[in-house]
Amino acid sequence: MTTTLRPAAPEETGPDGARARSFVVRVNGREAGRVRLTTDPRHGPRVGVIDVLEIDEPDRRRGRGAVAALAAEEVLRGWGCRRARAEVPAGSRYGLRLAAALGYREVNRRMVKALTAPAPQPPGGLAIRTMSPQDYRAWFTRTRADIVRKWADEGLSPQQAVALADADYATLLPDGPGTEGTALRVLSRDGVDLGWLWLRIALPGGGAVLPWVYLIEIAAGQRGHGHGRTLMRVAEAECLGAGADSLGLNVFTDNVPAMSLYASLGYRPTTHVMDKPLT
Repeated sequence: MTTTLRPAAPEETGPDGARARSFVVRVNGREAGRVRLTTDPRHGPRVGVIDVLEIDEPDRRRGRGAVAALAAEEVLRGWGCRRARAEVPAGSRYGLRLAAALGYREVNRRMVKALTAPAPQPPGGLAIRTMSPQDYRAWFTRTRADIVRKWADEGLSPQQAVALADADYATLLPDGPGTEGTALRVLSRDGVDLGWLWLRIALPGGGAVLPWVYLIEIAAGQRGHGHGRTLMRVAEAECLGAGADSLGLNVFTDNVPAMSLYASLGYRPTTHVMDKPLT
């Protein structure tokens, strides 16, 4: 049998060269599934995303998904993409097996924890404070530089990296340390700052959203002393105090200590982000 992709709609285009198109998976001319492909400059230049890959139940477990994925990769190559990414739900054992068989590797993981009990207080001698304007200026300068470097490492030009970093802060922290629904905290001992927490609890205006840890940073020379665990407990306490019953985060899979920490705290994967070079 022949499995092919056929366009289901005209190609969509957006700012900065973004592209998207939906396809129908056909087996000997009949519809058997759907594929949607996109590009997004936020993923770095020439990175294509398999946003949707669905095979209808009667055609599953017959290799249709693998053929459709390979056909999708050919489309992305035609778009000039050098890498392909796909998000696989944590419960999809078939999706994870298929991705691994096709040469994808996991690059980051989204995790969530249900919050059911009060988080313990920080160990004795440690203090938590809200970022002051002075704290925020130093933290912003440092973390913005780190994000610019991250985007540059993804292959963006210096100008693109700066523009994307600034867009993130303008969207997520429009009012700096006074941004509604956001908690910015500093962990210290005897006047020495040990770590920093960036937590979104709600949307500005009180809109409901899954609370999210955007960043935990531990000062150089202070890692390996449990401060990351303490800041995660602080984040959980902030969420519970605001009436939230769950907390999410993203972790890069090459950060083994962070992966181990979150698992030990009870966070469970919801999404695996997979990546493959298109050579």
